[in-house]
Amino acid sequence: MHRLSRGLRDHPAADRAELPGRVELPLPPTLPAALGCDAVGVPAEHGFRLMARLPRTGCVFADADWWWWIVPAGSDLDLTWPSPARYITGTAVPAAHPKLIHWPEAHTPYTPPIPFYLMVCQLSGTAPAWARDGASQALTPAGE
Repeated sequence: MHRLSRGLRDHPAADRAELPGRVELPLPPTLPAALGCDAVGVPAEHGFRLMARLPRTGCVFADADWWWWIVPAGSDLDLTWPSPARYITGTAVPAAHPKLIHWPEAHTPYTPPIPFYLMVCQLSGTAPAWARDGASQALTPAGE
């Protein structure tokens, strides 16, 4: 049940855009988002590098300081996204004037969260980790 509740947004859509210092990322209405949406931001200086290395990219929004990737709701479940990334529940992000800079080739707005998470970990020099039974576990090579 916890997993299902993670996909629900904390604020109604009308309220999210009104959060202080936040702006709603306008998803294209032609791309179905049946899984709900969250956003992962990284500093703009890393945007092109991440986009070039990802095997598939969904909707990406950018302003002068941050790039925001759309991921399925709950993509932080059992994951701790490393700094400098910022995981935002929903699509109301702390940004100035984000613009859609990448329209996905697929018929979905999502960037696959696991490859993206692994790329962000590599960028930050952080070992990928996820919680198993409530305890964070770092990935280690088999046999260690």
